[in-house]
Amino acid sequence: MAQTLKIYLEYVKSDLYRYTCSISKRAFFKAYFLIPGFRYMFWFRTVNLFYGKNKILTLYAKMRLRHYSYKFGIQIPYATQIGKGFYIGHFSCIVVSPETVIGKNVNISQGVTIGKTDSGNHKGAAIISDEVYIGPGAKLVGRIVIGKNVAIGANAVVTKDVPDNAVVAGVPAKIISMNGATDYINNKV
Repeated sequence: MAQTLKIYLEYVKSDLYRYTCSISKRAFFKAYFLIPGFRYMFWFRTVNLFYGKNKILTLYAKMRLRHYSYKFGIQIPYATQIGKGFYIGHFSCIVVSPETVIGKNVNISQGVTIGKTDSGNHKGAAIISDEVYIGPGAKLVGRIVIGKNVAIGANAVVTKDVPDNAVVAGVPAKIISMNGATDYINNKV
């Protein structure tokens, strides 16, 4: 979990670039004060920077993360593994299991739940590959693998693995095309 300052800055810059297509100081301050998803991820990354190194700074960063969790309705525990360029399109009602693994250049929308199961064939939480778009209200349940360049439609309920380049929708989610998420993922890092 603990990381170096260099890695921390790479992650923050990659998240910033996804929102603003820039990594300037001006873009940082604009994004921090105007984009709730970026502000949440800034504190998420900051907890990971200080974790295991400085108890006081870790505690402060955790308190800020918890504050923004309540304020914005985003519950992504700092233990969750998230790659570079994570993009929260709209905030509110986002819940992610701490066991979830998320790749780089992933978009997540409002109302998304990525939960784990404690029994059955898919015991655990989702593994989400790179360049995945998760639409509003989508639910991913259990230890499923979401392939690269996948688009998950609004309100889809995904309970099975999804292959690379698929577009899934419905309850339960079914593959509706193999066009992928290319048009949904902008400003890739």
